[in-house]
Amino acid sequence: MPAIASRRSQRPGKDRNLSAAPDPGAPAPRPTAYKVTGLRVLRSEWAKFWSLRSSLITLGVAVFLLILFGTIASYTYSPDTVATSGPPAPGSSSGQSNAVSLALTGVSFAQLAIGVLGVLLSAGEYSTGMIRSTLAAVPRRLPVLWSKAAVLGPVALILTTVGALAAFQLGTPGLDGEKISVSLGDDGVLRSLAGAGVYLGLVAVFGVALGVLLRNSAGAIAALVGVLLILPGLASLLPDSLYDNISPYFPSNAGSAVYALHQSSDSLSPGAGLAVFAGWVALALAGAGYRLVKNDA
Repeated sequence: MPAIASRRSQRPGKDRNLSAAPDPGAPAPRPTAYKVTGLRVLRSEWAKFWSLRSSLITLGVAVFLLILFGTIASYTYSPDTVATSGPPAPGSSSGQSNAVSLALTGVSFAQLAIGVLGVLLSAGEYSTGMIRSTLAAVPRRLPVLWSKAAVLGPVALILTTVGALAAFQLGTPGLDGEKISVSLGDDGVLRSLAGAGVYLGLVAVFGVALGVLLRNSAGAIAALVGVLLILPGLASLLPDSLYDNISPYFPSNAGSAVYALHQSSDSLSPGAGLAVFAGWVALALAGAGYRLVKNDA
């Protein structure tokens, strides 16, 4: 019997189990080190963006306002009330309404929602303190700014372009029989509607840049509203000769030229307007990138 017990204790299976047992004195395995790459930072910002309920709500509000006001403007259009003393509608030429300018009436409201979303996406991390964790994970810092802009810009462009197309299509029956009625295949119409989406996509990136530059949600939103809406009104107090020369180069005026169906005598062409507004956005991004690198969170 002792011989049998001795043979059982020497079975290969038991020897394997004993050899597979972890050694309590052995050092713990090191965690896998992942390199910080632009793609991984982009994926991180993409996940953070869609994890926020405010992202979906604000995007939905922007598209809803774009469609709502564009449709209402088309159905309430009357040739007898076109010549008003108010400012020209977005996308119009010299204050004269057309089917595209009516469909894009909601751009003025949608740009605020999109710009505010951009501010919240960037400045919101400073208010919560999460920016410290973000910059600790991405020590080079600049990829964080580019990734935020690369996430929100294309999303805003696509959704608002769809919203502009929907506003035009829904408002077309309301202009049936009117002289200003046009179809989607007419010259310049599709370019104008797509231009509205491009403009709003750049507004979103502009909001991201202002949020990083000012690092305060309220201050960045105030700056956004001031630059896009208040600055052109204040500049009208300047002498007419000076105002006429600089007015087309204001961010909102240059942006509105991007989606205007017809170019007016006192505005830029769509291509020049896009270049000027993109230059303003690039300038804001450059300032935001400089402060992000030079100053601590």
